[in-house]
Amino acid sequence: MMTSQEIDGTLQDIRRQCRLAMNGIASSSMRQHGLEYKLNFGVPVQKIKDISTKYIPDAGLAERLWAENTRELKILATLLFPIGMFTRDIADRWLADIKNQEIREQICRNLYCDLPYASALVGEWGNSDLTNYRTTAYWLLASLLIADASFLFNFKELKNLITDASDTDMSLRNAALLALKRLGRSNKDIASYILQMTENLKESGNPLEREVYDSLSFEFEFYR
Repeated sequence: MMTSQEIDGTLQDIRRQCRLAMNGIASSSMRQHGLEYKLNFGVPVQKIKDISTKYIPDAGLAERLWAENTRELKILATLLFPIGMFTRDIADRWLADIKNQEIREQICRNLYCDLPYASALVGEWGNSDLTNYRTTAYWLLASLLIADASFLFNFKELKNLITDASDTDMSLRNAALLALKRLGRSNKDIASYILQMTENLKESGNPLEREVYDSLSFEFEFYR
């Protein structure tokens, strides 16, 4: 475990690394697409991962990185927190601090996916009344299935999954739809069940609902 002084020195070095890799054009483009941070160096994700390999994972360092409203530091936090020390309480606390889709994707892929209790998080967060929690749960489920198509999860426990796929909140809608697609890809019986449960949307007067059925039926036909 790093001392406070060691963390301060490492943070200073990490900031220097980020400045050296800064891409102002990419940073500006991200802002235009709604990815707001207090500070954004525009460093490509792969370069951020390369930077992370220079440092030994440390919980105290990761907590300090996560506390910064800086894009690159938040992503590095998801790469440098030791999995064995990332408790359920920390998972909940960090979830509440997810402010945009990029960080949601990064934390799901780099950290939440590897937790031994990832499935429990999907179940708990996926049935939350909070949109941010459900969005993250669906992204986590999709990420688990992308990493391992044989991953088993009783998605019928997610009471809002199908209806959220046509929600007006774009992040929630996209996350739910992606989770349904990945579930259907993993098993043809699941795909058939999902289509059966969404068939009533085919002739809906709501274009978002029609899009759900059309997108799922096309997806499952393509991967059949």
